[in-house]
Amino acid sequence: MKVAPLLAQYLYSNKRLDLPGLGTFILDPASYVEAESTKQGKMTNLEGVTFENNTSIKETPDLVQFIAGQTGKIKALAAADLGSHLGLALQFLNIGKPFLFEGIGTLTKTKPGEFSFTAGLAIPTSIKEQPVRDKSSTLAADESLSDYKSVLYNRKKNITWKKPVAVLLLLTGLGLAIWGGYTVYKKTIAKNEKATEVEKKNDEVALVTDTTIHTKDTITNMPSSIVPAGNYKFVLEISDATRAFSRFSRLKNFQWPVQMETKDSISFTLFMLLPANAADTSRLLDSLNRLNGKKVYIEP
Repeated sequence: MKVAPLLAQYLYSNKRLDLPGLGTFILDPASYVEAESTKQGKMTNLEGVTFENNTSIKETPDLVQFIAGQTGKIKALAAADLGSHLGLALQFLNIGKPFLFEGIGTLTKTKPGEFSFTAGLAIPTSIKEQPVRDKSSTLAADESLSDYKSVLYNRKKNITWKKPVAVLLLLTGLGLAIWGGYTVYKKTIAKNEKATEVEKKNDEVALVTDTTIHTKDTITNMPSSIVPAGNYKFVLEISDATRAFSRFSRLKNFQWPVQMETKDSISFTLFMLLPANAADTSRLLDSLNRLNGKKVYIEP
């Protein structure tokens, strides 16, 4: 089960949803969500919901417990899923894109630490809880079954002298297996080391070749001096082919409008063309520096 609908369900039930790094959704106690209308495919507007900016929120143990209970995961995994979802939301908001919280509404960043909220469509309120198997009843059933079998069937008596012999045979078999494995290992270790080196080199070449084939249409050969009017060229990094293609693919997965260009097919430049006013460039640079993990600069 995904985290997004669970956030809406938590808000419907508790009338309050605290999200670390963003703020708090508050649902009017007089409001309710009709599950029957959504089951028939008629989505209704969520009424009575407001948003309060509060980026200082750090932990939400009740929300993590709720997600863990609905998904059947341990708290650590539930917290990781929540953090990943909120991280994605912050990435969208920091680059000026609105982010939809399913069943609640859409947030849009207006300025650092402040967001505007637009209510969305409600989702069904019913959540199927996973049944938890009663371990005590299972244990009792196993014990009763064991007692039942002991009455109907006579237990076989083990002959005591067979145990030492079985142990001796087992130890002998283990010794032979270890010796055989060690012998084979000594014969093949040299071949494996050479094969590993060759395979590593081939993988590096294949990675660059395969990535080049699939992303060749995205490499920009436009001279660095040509930038559309009203846009700024934010350079994320300059690196070799292996690093550049790997980083390019990862940023694309995060929905970044990243582009790549090269002049000599040796060094590759990752950059983004973003519309901005001159007064907003410092704010954009600060946001990109935090998200990119390294210094971003504007190419003149």
